[in-house]
Amino acid sequence: MDIKKTFLPVDERSDFSIHNLPYGVFSSDTLSPRVGVAIGHQIIDLSQLEEAGLLPTSDNTVFNSDTLNPFISLGKEIWHETRARLQDLLDFNNPELRDNNELCDKAIVNQADVQMHLPIHVSSYTDFYSSREHAFNVGCMFRDPDNALMPNWSELPVGYNGRASSVVVSGTDIVRPSGQIKVPDSERPIFSSSRKLDFELETAFIIGRPNAMGKPVSIENAHEHIFGMVLLNDWSARDIQQWECVPLGPFNSKTFASSISPWVVTLEALEPFRCSAPKQEPLPLPYLREKRDNNFDINLEVSFDVSGHETVISKTNFKYMYWTMPQQLAHHTISGCNMQVGDLLGSGTISGKDKGSRGSLLELTWNMTEALTLNNGESRYFIEDGDGIVIRGYAQKDEVRVGFGEVRGKILPANEFNY
Repeated sequence: MDIKKTFLPVDERSDFSIHNLPYGVFSSDTLSPRVGVAIGHQIIDLSQLEEAGLLPTSDNTVFNSDTLNPFISLGKEIWHETRARLQDLLDFNNPELRDNNELCDKAIVNQADVQMHLPIHVSSYTDFYSSREHAFNVGCMFRDPDNALMPNWSELPVGYNGRASSVVVSGTDIVRPSGQIKVPDSERPIFSSSRKLDFELETAFIIGRPNAMGKPVSIENAHEHIFGMVLLNDWSARDIQQWECVPLGPFNSKTFASSISPWVVTLEALEPFRCSAPKQEPLPLPYLREKRDNNFDINLEVSFDVSGHETVISKTNFKYMYWTMPQQLAHHTISGCNMQVGDLLGSGTISGKDKGSRGSLLELTWNMTEALTLNNGESRYFIEDGDGIVIRGYAQKDEVRVGFGEVRGKILPANEFNY
């Protein structure tokens, strides 16, 4: 792999190397929301480079925007040209930006001095259920090991349509949801705040190329429709979910919030980390059969944050996902469903084979039968008020690291009701 170097200071452990250059939307006290790329601990203000005529988008002015959607809509050729141009401008041996002190002063911003925003306008949100280990664990808890997977699970990527309006950026506090729950000693449900609030360790991909209604995206061309990926925490109220999910699946137990990381890592940046998926048995139907490797080797971890003190509670990897992103997209559109730029498709909870690689508290505590012990000596079964959850992810091969940063959120007390 060709190792690139930049004239900017970048720690070797940074998620945001010159090989990455993820896109995000930021603002400050003096800057309106606009698009930038992260490198090291800094941000390159792309609206400034665009205004200076240095980017392929300079005739379109898409970066002085509060969302990435206008840039994404320009298509894959422009994505590639822009990324290549940015790597060239940031190269250690290129004086074009390096020696332009005036432009550097305007275009280079410290991440610590800005506020990050939702990077895309999410027109639609779908979440899948594509980790075999996660599905098996949940099936064992609520059925038995011999019937853990439902008959359709190994035939298609199971999913449901979520709520786009409650997708929020990392750092947004989440109010504990309330709703109907069915406690064991009660004949009827009661109204209560959730007592079993959980996280789900996920990633999500962003649609970069739309398809017309009635025109499915083929498995061979699915990767052409994906712009990039983010980390996703699909907050889940397990007690509300257990009562409401029959027969149509999750509703209020999921729609209250889904948090994503602020930096979108492009599929092109992840290309060096492409890998094979687990063997699929039975062989999928023809429209879901892949002829190339479509998984990615991405390390993932989850931490509990209690009063600023973190405990790592899970480490896993995206490469364990049974159903791939192209398969999810091909299945989603096979009926003729039309995708739009900015649509967000969640992976589903990502769990590995080991106990320490489970992607939810439901699994880590085996539905409240095994307490989770934190570094401060406290124990948890589910998330308490004031607790924070932090998800991080990165891919690395030799000296090249491409990371996502983090998605974090803290739980606030439930609203008070008079009934």
